[in-house]
Amino acid sequence: MYRRRTLETFLGKAARQFPVLLVTGARQVGKTTFLRRLSGARRTYVTLDDPMVLALAREDPALFFQRFRAPLLIDEIQYAPGLLPYVKMEVDRNRTPGSYWLTGSQPFHVMKGVSESLAGRVGVVQLLGLSRKEWAGRSRESRPFLPTPTEIRNRTRAGEKLPVKELYRLIWRGAFPMVALNGKTDRDLFYASYVQTYLQRDIRDLARVGDEMSFLRFLRSAAARTGQLLNLSELARDADIAVTTAKNWLSILQGSGVAYLLEPFHTNVTKRLVKTPKLYFLDTGLCAYLTEWSSPETLAAGAMAGAILETWVVVELLKGYWHNGRRAPFYYYRDKDRTEIDLLIVQDGTAYPLEIKKTASPGKDDARHFQVLEKRGMPVGPGGVICLAEHSLPLTPSVHAIPVSAL
Repeated sequence: MYRRRTLETFLGKAARQFPVLLVTGARQVGKTTFLRRLSGARRTYVTLDDPMVLALAREDPALFFQRFRAPLLIDEIQYAPGLLPYVKMEVDRNRTPGSYWLTGSQPFHVMKGVSESLAGRVGVVQLLGLSRKEWAGRSRESRPFLPTPTEIRNRTRAGEKLPVKELYRLIWRGAFPMVALNGKTDRDLFYASYVQTYLQRDIRDLARVGDEMSFLRFLRSAAARTGQLLNLSELARDADIAVTTAKNWLSILQGSGVAYLLEPFHTNVTKRLVKTPKLYFLDTGLCAYLTEWSSPETLAAGAMAGAILETWVVVELLKGYWHNGRRAPFYYYRDKDRTEIDLLIVQDGTAYPLEIKKTASPGKDDARHFQVLEKRGMPVGPGGVICLAEHSLPLTPSVHAIPVSAL
């Protein structure tokens, strides 16, 4: 049931340039399957989930590299960061591109070692769950998005539709390949196991979690705030933990590929802009599970319907950039007058504004805040309102309604 990933094309280019590649991302997004699919028969695969292999890697790294020769794929490198200096020595002896492929589920846990040992030798890419294009078997169509008329026309030319019921089913089940590709997979059982495994294997070691229930409360409180401005004090209060603990745990969620912080647009021209990031969960299925929505129908009709739709859209757009090896130049706009724009894509000094609305009948009033950017003296490109409409229609001369099916 493997689906071709958009990142395959970029990884092929990076493998011809760097002797070491590191693929990061949350557990279960398909890093190992993805790399093993591309490895070919010559590349040796070794996982540090194997206790005996892990013991060898930690106790005798030199013997480890005598036992396992390049080209080599090392899975879950964060369990033995002491291997990284030896990777450097091996690479310096033979700088063959693509010699070592590494995966890591905790990039913050290994990036210090990577930056110290492998600077100039490693290409780092991040893999998220399946994009909708990947899920549908059209990975080559997934590309960075800008709301230009040509891009919108190209994306909507096929006339593809995404009914609300099907959209929220995708959102509710999430993008982890195991649950997204197999309708027979028990979604609740998968996420219950995922949360428990995540607690046991990752968070306890990294954050020294003494009270698992406190961390579960924190997870649920964070999930309930997806698509909202981050307020650490409120988050800590609801989870009944200290603010410093909430900050630490949030950084772990962010570093582990579970959460994403969208930074506010900021310019020195005005001090009226807020500086608080917005919080998004990178998998809507996990988010919906933690906030206890029992079905796609209840989620679509519930209080989180708009916020989780915004989350899904932002993450789909992220995948279009990250899976093509591009940095996502994403921001949101909000000033002290509470004028807010959901998403700004800033490219070459021009801001492309986007609103995300749970409506099938958008109007020009939905884009009324776009004009504030011009008042701030910033170059503004075409904008859009991403919504549930079936067709793309102009709302103003420079703003179009964009169906979610175009993503």
